[in-house]
Amino acid sequence: MTFKMKQSFTLIVLILLVSAAAAQDRLVLDLREARKHALEYNKTLKNSGLATDLAREKLKETIAAGLPQIAGTMDYSNAMGAKISIRFNPDMPASEIPIRPQSNFNLQVNQLLFSGNYFVGIQLARLGADLSQKSYEKTEQEVLAQVTDAYHLVLMSGELLVLLQKNMDNLKEMYEKTAALEKVGIIEMTDVDMLSVQISSLQNAINSSERQLEMARNMLRLLVGVSAGTEIELTESLSQVLTRANARAMGAAGMFNVQQNLDFQLIQFQEKLMEKQIQMQQANYLPTLVSFYTRTEKILKPDFDMSPKNMIGLRLSIPVFSGGTRSSQVRQARIDLETTRNTKALLMEQLEIQEKQLQFNLRNAMETYTNQVKNLDVSRRVYNNLKLKFEHGLISGLDLVNADNNYVKAETDYISAVYQVLSAQNELDKLYGQIK
Repeated sequence: MTFKMKQSFTLIVLILLVSAAAAQDRLVLDLREARKHALEYNKTLKNSGLATDLAREKLKETIAAGLPQIAGTMDYSNAMGAKISIRFNPDMPASEIPIRPQSNFNLQVNQLLFSGNYFVGIQLARLGADLSQKSYEKTEQEVLAQVTDAYHLVLMSGELLVLLQKNMDNLKEMYEKTAALEKVGIIEMTDVDMLSVQISSLQNAINSSERQLEMARNMLRLLVGVSAGTEIELTESLSQVLTRANARAMGAAGMFNVQQNLDFQLIQFQEKLMEKQIQMQQANYLPTLVSFYTRTEKILKPDFDMSPKNMIGLRLSIPVFSGGTRSSQVRQARIDLETTRNTKALLMEQLEIQEKQLQFNLRNAMETYTNQVKNLDVSRRVYNNLKLKFEHGLISGLDLVNADNNYVKAETDYISAVYQVLSAQNELDKLYGQIK
């Protein structure tokens, strides 16, 4: 291979590597892909998944407590030359027996046969694992709702920026024409100055909109779990997501079922946990029965040894009197259960009211959006009409600037109305648990 061929090969490899790196730092997403990416990489959701794994391990730990427990011990003892003195006859001298060093290896096996706390504890641990899974589902819905809202915010900010830039192009074109007319004395310098001030004001709005767009992109990056340097390109337009939201809004009314709400399902799990807590406290009155087996191997044996190598037995623990502690604990658990049931009833009422309020917010947002569409169309026609009159010298620069301000405000109000519709629909979807 010649030197030039080597250079060409190296250049091709470098280009491929740079292209691959650029592709990795660029993310192209529609709304569904953004949600999917968040489900895989969002840090909050990962922590919620770890909490679910932890609850499963806690369940395994609870079950393991009732399985055979095996332990081995080894000991060594030395009496430091001590002796045992035994006198069999008062008239005879005592016999002394030296205490030899001893060493034993013990193997003990324990098996729980009955414990009320153990059986109720397993049920509590299973409920805890189910509760953790349901909490994960709630966190998933919250993250998906946040991703959806951030996606809409990026689209809204981008759309607003495009509208402002178009308005800026029109103003600059008008400014150039006005400046040319001022040079030949057809239009006063005051009109030129007014347009210059309007251009500066609009440029400030564009700069602010660009910063808002970058902030929205950063929020979306954080939620989908990518680095701050990753470029994100959204493939859907504001009109597409608005059309989809309008379609969902048409069939949303009257479909709310409190039983399907994740917050309500969580409080139902908490109610079950409180019921099991009562059983757990009542189980403290029951005895505990354990069987055991012991195997002892003598490593260093004494001269006189009567202990058996194998031993089996039962150990029964019976609670007799606790000074009223157990009965108080049962009453406390019942109070906690009653409190949870009251909270459940209150939550049901709150969710029903919240659903009505969100439906009202969506209808109000839709009405506002419809009005803003009309207002934007009227403002556009008025601005174009006054722009034409200004070019013919029929109105002053002040009238044109006022019309431009009204047009910019109508554009901003229109984008805000679109976002309010999307936000209201997103809140309803989250309440229904329908974000996927």
